[in-house]
Amino acid sequence: MENDRERYLTPWVRADLEKKMVFLSGPRQVGKTTLANVLLAGDESRYLNWDFDADRERILARDWPAKPGLLVLDEIHKYPRWRNLVKGLHDKRKKDLSILVTGSARLDLYRRGGDSLQGRYHPYQLHPLSVAELGLRTREELDLLLAMSGFPEPWFAGNVRERKRWALEYRSRLIREDLRDLERVTEIALIERLALRLPELVGSPLSYNALREDLNVAHATVVRWCDALERLYYLFRIPPFGAPRLRALKKPPKHYHWDWALVPEPGPRLENLVASHLLKWCHYERDVNGRDLELAYFRDVDGREVDFVVLEDRKPIRFIECKTRDRGTAKGLRYLKQRFPKVEARQLTLEAGIDRQTEDGLRTTSLLDFLRELV
Repeated sequence: MENDRERYLTPWVRADLEKKMVFLSGPRQVGKTTLANVLLAGDESRYLNWDFDADRERILARDWPAKPGLLVLDEIHKYPRWRNLVKGLHDKRKKDLSILVTGSARLDLYRRGGDSLQGRYHPYQLHPLSVAELGLRTREELDLLLAMSGFPEPWFAGNVRERKRWALEYRSRLIREDLRDLERVTEIALIERLALRLPELVGSPLSYNALREDLNVAHATVVRWCDALERLYYLFRIPPFGAPRLRALKKPPKHYHWDWALVPEPGPRLENLVASHLLKWCHYERDVNGRDLELAYFRDVDGREVDFVVLEDRKPIRFIECKTRDRGTAKGLRYLKQRFPKVEARQLTLEAGIDRQTEDGLRTTSLLDFLRELV
């Protein structure tokens, strides 16, 4: 796969642009601009980036293309009145102008005033490259994906030194530029400490109190900073799964990183990679097919836990447990399968060539084979 090839969302975005506006959000440098350029077929005059002075002047002057076609507005969410602006443009030119709004913040959630755009757009979230999208088939390729992450630049570079330089520059730009654009923050150094600390905590419920004590700030401040980092696609959080028949703990969410290569320990990094792949599949099914999917985790008062629970319409449809080695079925997975016998239950192992199922429906498969079934 080449760096300029179409991404997995390209045909769906192209089709939806014929009917409505499309809001395409995702992490910085995940490939949104590349996707937009594919749709523009090289016509750079119809691509306006709020971060560029000349383009910003055109946007503020309402200097839109006169001819019909596609208009791409990138990072325009940094303009406080952007929702009113695109609403007015769409209502006036919807018969001849297709509008693609792209940004490195949650465009469907991050609202800084303005009228609702409900019914005027389709939202998409673009994810990093994955096993299925890249067509990976070997353990060596999976190990490289674990080390490089699925962001196009470090993946295609395939070089650990370049990967480290990219990650350092990426975090600096996100916190010192993007965060300042969207939040009124003054303690940049403390937020950087938080960003450095969080990858070490992947795999366990997120303790805001422990972070509060470590940073010596208020509990509400830590929560607000984590909210901001999530809106900027630095991390994502998944809630605990509970049901009336379960003795589930009311724990805080677990968190993972869009760039799983930030996670220092091999086990949590592998769990993060699987979480990212499952979230990508959930978002794809929601954005393309309208399925109400959510990713969660399970842990109860007796110490049983399952890494991931996929919910549809708030009901479980998949239980997923990750293991580096094939050493028998986890007790938490067996417990949930007994409580929900019709729900798919899978244990994933790094070992190749594994695919077996017990009489009660517990299936153990190779992690690589499972990830190739996603998107």
